[in-house]
Amino acid sequence: MAVGKESATANEGGEIVKPRTDKREYRRLNLKNSLIVLLISDPDTDKCAASMNVGVGSFSDPEGLDGLAHFLEHMLFYASEKFPDEHSFLKFVTEHGGRANAYTASLRTNYHFDVNADCFYEALDRVLICSCLTRFSQFFIKPLMSADATMREINAVESEYQKNLLSDPWRIWQLQKHLSREDYPYHKFITCNMDTLFERPKAKGVDTRGELIKFYDEHYSANLMHLVVYGKENLDKIQGLVEEMFQEIRNTNKSIPRFPGPPCTADHLQILVKTVPIMQSHMLRIFWPATPSIQEAPYKYRSHLIGHEGEGSLFHALKTLGWATKLFACEVDWTTEYSFFKVRINLTDAGHERMQEVLGLLFTYIHLLQQSGVLQWIFDELSSICETKFHYQDKIQPFSYVVDVASNMQIYPTKDWLVGSGLPSKFNQVTVQKVLDELCPTNVRIFWESKKFEGQTDKVEPWYNTAYSLEKITKSTIQEWMQSIPHVKLHLPAPNVFIPTDFSLKDDKDKNGLPVLLRKSLFSRLWYKPETTFSIPKAYVKIDFNCPLADNSPDTAALTDTFVRLLVDYLNECGNLNAMKAGLHYGIRLSDNGFELTLAGFNHKLRILLEIIIQKIATFEVIPDRFSVIKEMVTKTYENYKFRQPDQQAKYYCSLVLQDQVSPWTEAFDALSHLEVEDLAKFVPLMLSKTFFECYIAENVRSSEAEAMVTHIEDVLYNDRKPICRPFSPSQHLTNRVVKLQEGKKYIYRQEGSNPSDENSALVHYIQVFHQDDCSMNIKLQLFHLIAKQATFHQLRNVEQLGYITSLSQRNDFGVYGVQFIIQSSVKLEKHKNLKEESMFYWREIQNGPLKFNRRDAEVDAPKKKSLSVCVYGSQHLKEMASDRAEVVSPFIEIQDIVGFKKSQPLYGSLKG
Repeated sequence: MAVGKESATANEGGEIVKPRTDKREYRRLNLKNSLIVLLISDPDTDKCAASMNVGVGSFSDPEGLDGLAHFLEHMLFYASEKFPDEHSFLKFVTEHGGRANAYTASLRTNYHFDVNADCFYEALDRVLICSCLTRFSQFFIKPLMSADATMREINAVESEYQKNLLSDPWRIWQLQKHLSREDYPYHKFITCNMDTLFERPKAKGVDTRGELIKFYDEHYSANLMHLVVYGKENLDKIQGLVEEMFQEIRNTNKSIPRFPGPPCTADHLQILVKTVPIMQSHMLRIFWPATPSIQEAPYKYRSHLIGHEGEGSLFHALKTLGWATKLFACEVDWTTEYSFFKVRINLTDAGHERMQEVLGLLFTYIHLLQQSGVLQWIFDELSSICETKFHYQDKIQPFSYVVDVASNMQIYPTKDWLVGSGLPSKFNQVTVQKVLDELCPTNVRIFWESKKFEGQTDKVEPWYNTAYSLEKITKSTIQEWMQSIPHVKLHLPAPNVFIPTDFSLKDDKDKNGLPVLLRKSLFSRLWYKPETTFSIPKAYVKIDFNCPLADNSPDTAALTDTFVRLLVDYLNECGNLNAMKAGLHYGIRLSDNGFELTLAGFNHKLRILLEIIIQKIATFEVIPDRFSVIKEMVTKTYENYKFRQPDQQAKYYCSLVLQDQVSPWTEAFDALSHLEVEDLAKFVPLMLSKTFFECYIAENVRSSEAEAMVTHIEDVLYNDRKPICRPFSPSQHLTNRVVKLQEGKKYIYRQEGSNPSDENSALVHYIQVFHQDDCSMNIKLQLFHLIAKQATFHQLRNVEQLGYITSLSQRNDFGVYGVQFIIQSSVKLEKHKNLKEESMFYWREIQNGPLKFNRRDAEVDAPKKKSLSVCVYGSQHLKEMASDRAEVVSPFIEIQDIVGFKKSQPLYGSLKG
């Protein structure tokens, strides 16, 4: 039997600390087999979830079987003795509105799923054979790992490995591991492939399936497991179910795996590694071995100061010099045994040529921090931010929440299971200073990536074939770099003015639960939704600036893209990233007919940030130096499009065929090359001269405050003596329309893959189903997706073994619905988990035009196929492309020219009138 029945307190380790706004109930449980469980009761949830964290990972891979722990993670999903049908668990979960996944880390493996709450407890009845939690528990009681399934899954992980061969993050990460102690598990190749699981074991007479079962028997013990179950019922009922289903997991009293010692010796420190990436980029990744600690506050202090982007910061200096476009600092590869502190700097072409000075500035700034001493006001400011974020955090999906908590349970004491490292420790000047002092020249690892190193390397990493060279550097070398830096002003940041202090909830008389059109003028429309759902001091603002002149030619598309990136660049320089650190996020991106501004987070200082952004738009000027940097960055972005995965290319071509307003990215890329400062300076006032903005404001904002925000925008942009923007006529409002495929016709578009080095091919098969906002058809399509999704995955990936990436998904192109099968869901009444999720749902209604804000409720109450196949041919399949074209017969229609095809086809009407 379980030990005790505490409600919100743990039976050891003290009371479980939870956010002030969290109304859920928690209980720790110790089963008789030593499995530790956390029960979570949430009467308001429409999703129930569970996560099992097993305290063994890739570091425990047997010698000569790299990736076995990861492979076992794949195999447990197949079947069990009690439920021998392959993937019956995934089938049950998917058919009941849920999903399941798993991941393998160095010291743990995590399995998790969610399912609709209304079927969760019905499924837990032992009388019912398709019980999701019972099936889940069988992963850890008596799994089946048949010889046939083992071989098929080896093929699947090989496909996953092939997919990652041309991925820079995977390549660089493995190179970092490769350059470490060979006798330490960090050095291993952990993802597995055909070579590690079949070819090498076979050559040695090793049976992979036998080793897989042996690994499971040796390591999967209940005393190394932590389970989280998130349910709708009360804690007593959840506890009874958990005790019934999970106490059969055997306990072999396995010792917790330990891997003491750092992964790097002196041979792996003070190194400069030059490496050739796949993408067009110049990048520096600088690492220092760091002392791991579950208390994160000292490390946040270090990350905050080095990653700061305001005036006086390292990044501000590099950016002003035109040497860098991004800088990121954080702790990575964290375990209880070791960690690394990482600084990543995205370099411009000029920055690449001045690499030594860039690194000199980095070490100079670190030296400044070390010599300045630890300032308590900075520590207190970070502590305040951490506490605010923790106590007013958004409620996330149970699917993600259980994973986070189960992972914490392996590391933290009971009271900190929900907190993790989210709350600050007490100020300790000595500890923080020690953390800063770890960043010294004598233990640094520098990885320098650039295409310019092609032909200049002499080594190859064995798993991903990454070309690199290595040289040792000395402390005196770094000191020389520090002495070569230009004169710049480096200093510590100023206090953060965006930290909120008012967390009161605003009571608006209008408590309508759906968005309403609150205000309309010649310049704008305001949609408003008051605080009715989440009871947190946060707001969400979305503004779409509709500019008909923003994207009417390749030149204007390239200019608008550059304008948006420059605007973000200017705003970041103004110190507005402090707002993000304080929990007030903003973003500006291209939209279909202009650009879009989003603000989300604590509402206290939101109006201040909005006014700063609008003023930046109104006073926008082109700074030549920044234009050059941004143009270079946009150019590289376009150049890297060709390195996208084949399935992403196929989906892009599908959109290009279907959507009337979408133009080939190559046209904007070609236009960008001849655009100069003067072109952008002339274009921006012209683009803004005809503007209409649509706004959505939600949650902890009164209706009068929402109207005041929109009035302010109009006053700045439209009502000045010399207005920047003017309204435009109804005929100038642009709408997004979709090609109407002819009934009974099967269209095919073929294209050679854009990366000659990528052997993979991809197919997207799209079926156009219906137009208009028909609740009955919507729900039928979603039911089809719900039923067919897992069957498609199982047939294409596991039975036919067509590839690692295989899926069936719904598609909505501006109100034209369909489904697409790719060779690479939930039911309607699922609740919104947080403000952003709800706001994005309502914003889609506003943008697409139906304005059916009660869609979920309405749709619950509620033989001539048209298809398009897009084939992207990888390098090893190019010979088949011509022969495939020669075999096309009616009713198939080959699309040779996308632009010509779209001009010849009828278009669906827009739902946005």
